[in-house]
Amino acid sequence: MTTFWAKRRTAIFGAIVVLVTAGVTAYALSAIAENDRRTSRATEATTTSMTQIEKGPRILFRHTGRDADYGHVGAVALDDPGGARALTDLSCDRVYAQARSVSCLATEQGVVSRYRATDLATSTPGKAWREVDGTDLPGLPSRTRISPDGQLVSSTVFVNGDSYMVSGFSTRTLIRRVGGASYGDLEKFSLVVDGREVSPVDRNIWGITFADDDRTFYATVATGGRTYLARGDLTERSLTTVADHVECPSLSPDGTRIAFKEADKAGTRWTPAVLDLATGRRTVLAGETHSIDDQIEWLDDDTVLYGLEREGEPVDDVWALDTSASATPRVLIPEAASPAVLR
Repeated sequence: MTTFWAKRRTAIFGAIVVLVTAGVTAYALSAIAENDRRTSRATEATTTSMTQIEKGPRILFRHTGRDADYGHVGAVALDDPGGARALTDLSCDRVYAQARSVSCLATEQGVVSRYRATDLATSTPGKAWREVDGTDLPGLPSRTRISPDGQLVSSTVFVNGDSYMVSGFSTRTLIRRVGGASYGDLEKFSLVVDGREVSPVDRNIWGITFADDDRTFYATVATGGRTYLARGDLTERSLTTVADHVECPSLSPDGTRIAFKEADKAGTRWTPAVLDLATGRRTVLAGETHSIDDQIEWLDDDTVLYGLEREGEPVDDVWALDTSASATPRVLIPEAASPAVLR
């Protein structure tokens, strides 16, 4: 009898080993195939040194060319965005920057993938970046932003396991001091919706954008099947809705307007739009006919930027669109995503 159970345990163990090995092999083959797909041709862009780019204002971005530098952080001169780019060794799923700080959200591939946020900084604009902080993330990277003074950084990730989620998605959004303490999960902040304090269990918060006072921020809050633009206060640890039907806000350089994506009734297509905070007036940028699934960046006071995947290709480009209602979008930076304007 002892021999029988010993043989059975050996057989079960062997089966488990086979299954695990098969899983690892399948993952490895999938990763190799994905890498081959992305690097099957050389980039269309010309390259230069970062020293040349960092001499003046620039746009930082995630390189999406189908080559060995896919996913690496790059930069182009602000006055020649379609020109030569400099590429770094830093690889990110999402990236954002201010003059002295960079936030990089990345996936560390493995049998069990891990997700990590890394903060980098420099004492002098144009000089080498150094890592100042890093933290594990609880889910798939989605959004990141840095405050204008480079002191605050936000990260939004997609997570699984929230009991209230029957369909759709769930997020976790944090705000931290660069290289310092965290303000914690924003779902723990007090929430005022339409003038009344509420405590819904189904709240989701994402898409942070910072004002220039090191305290105020804006975010999307979703609860009860609706989305809102909320003004956040880090000191009071509060969120107060100021408009509805707003996703992934981005505060304009002059602090007077919010660029965002507006969903259709089905929630399957998003159009870029601009909200005047003082008057509540909305301008839908109807010249863009594609669905925009990105957090918009401001190029200047009158132009917004966003990433858009090419039709039939695993390549994103950064597009520019004037904020007048009938403007026509144009490709500003080919083979690029996640733009951040550095002046």
